[in-house]
Amino acid sequence: MALLLLGFASGLPLFLTSRTLQAWMTTENVDLGVIGLFSLVALPYSLKFLWSPLLDRFVPPGLGRRRGWLVITQGLLVGAIALMAIQNPQQALGLLAINAFFIAFFSASQDIAFDAYRTDVLEEREMGAGAALTVLGYRIALLVTGAAALILADRLSWPLVYLCMAGLMALSIIVSLWAPEPATQEQPPATLSEAVIMPFAEFFQRSGLRRGLLILVFITLYRYGDGLVQNMATPFLLQVGFSQTDIGTIQGGMGLLATIVGTLVGGAWLSQLGINRSLWVFGGLQALSNVAYLLLANSGQNYPVLVLAINVENFCGGLGTAGFVAFLMSLCSTRFSATQFALLSSLMAVSRDILVAPAGKLAAQTGWPLFFFLTLIAALPGLALLPFFAPWNGSSPPTNPDPEIL
Repeated sequence: MALLLLGFASGLPLFLTSRTLQAWMTTENVDLGVIGLFSLVALPYSLKFLWSPLLDRFVPPGLGRRRGWLVITQGLLVGAIALMAIQNPQQALGLLAINAFFIAFFSASQDIAFDAYRTDVLEEREMGAGAALTVLGYRIALLVTGAAALILADRLSWPLVYLCMAGLMALSIIVSLWAPEPATQEQPPATLSEAVIMPFAEFFQRSGLRRGLLILVFITLYRYGDGLVQNMATPFLLQVGFSQTDIGTIQGGMGLLATIVGTLVGGAWLSQLGINRSLWVFGGLQALSNVAYLLLANSGQNYPVLVLAINVENFCGGLGTAGFVAFLMSLCSTRFSATQFALLSSLMAVSRDILVAPAGKLAAQTGWPLFFFLTLIAALPGLALLPFFAPWNGSSPPTNPDPEIL
């Protein structure tokens, strides 16, 4: 239950600086190119490995190394999200961007603490189920901040919507205080220098330099096609003619059910397929899910196709993320889990937040149908790397660190 609720807390801030914020700016008639560039405020998700060693090295007093940092970052998030209530996209885009940047920074820091908590608390045989629970909570949060927030925005002002989201974030502090601190025999790094250098050295010694580099490139590209769709989905749906309530209701209804089913099916399949094969199957389905948006782009304001697109996206998103999270956890040593998971997930965020930044300009120049076709092409390079380090009949990635380097 703790992983489910903490997964919800981890996912809650993400759309408040991306999809939901894009919807707010779209209704305020902000230029589409500017909306696309706003994905850059999420830069901290891609750079969080820079300060993650601090969360491995230092232990906040009273609550333990993992829970202590969860409580600190969640408190800062409550304040930053609440400050969005005083922003105005029409008059002060700069201040809005700064506020969104700090939300992303505190959210990325919370992710460092939570990812390390989850990696430390789960045994290897529990990773599939643990990843599924985490993804389920995370996806529910995305639907709440993406679907419920849009429905509320048709009835309340956007500042009030952000205040409501800040209130939900405050509840996560109670969850962190209640959750048990992971019991681990590994000692924190003795020095900050050790916390910075050793995680990288340990990862490459365990994986090998060539294989390790291929893994890092793969993580960057695996969800690139999906990231392009995610970055432009809300402006696309609004421009096609769907209302905020239309989008929110369908996402919050059948979309939520599809997410739950996809996440649970992903966890179950992962235990049967293994991590390597799940990356192939889930990655392929994740790429093919973009076809639903291509169909919608050619259909216009078609409600049955909208239902199909959102359900397919959520189902395949649940599958893909469950497998990907388990894969990332399998690559980490518990001694350096905060730094190693932060590095790996930062690379994933590069495609979601940085490489997708030109998506708005691309969509404006190509039109929506060609844009969604190009997202299918963008998904192929990541899948093409799988045979080099995760062959279909190969074993799962090594999870036990080499004792000589420790």
